[in-house]
Amino acid sequence: MDFFLDQNNLIVLFVALASGVMLLLPNILKGGGKTVSVQEAVQLANQKQGLFLDVRSHESFKNGSIPQARNLPVADLTSKLGTLPKNKPIIVVCDQGRDSARVAGSLRKQGYDEAVSLAGGLQGWTKDGMPLSRKT
Repeated sequence: MDFFLDQNNLIVLFVALASGVMLLLPNILKGGGKTVSVQEAVQLANQKQGLFLDVRSHESFKNGSIPQARNLPVADLTSKLGTLPKNKPIIVVCDQGRDSARVAGSLRKQGYDEAVSLAGGLQGWTKDGMPLSRKT
């Protein structure tokens, strides 16, 4: 009992708990979403005709995107949800993978069972040496 009453021990205990929460936070924010690596995303696109869905702004999309990706910004997603195929994998892409994880989770709740997020987003794509397409 004296352990918990010592102020130094309380500080150490608080720091340990805060560290644990910060380590778990990225998994909690994903909403239990499924992410795929760049290689897995390419396999989904090639083998199952998966669709790359870029949820960044139109301007960001024009500056560089995954070739063959379809641009549908998050703000427009709800109104154009019916244009997405439910029978194919949807690989959701954003800049770093945070927004896409949330969107993919939302899509799965709407019946798009094969919606996944690209781990690392477009930054992960380019880091793995994959090509970009620029629209003018």
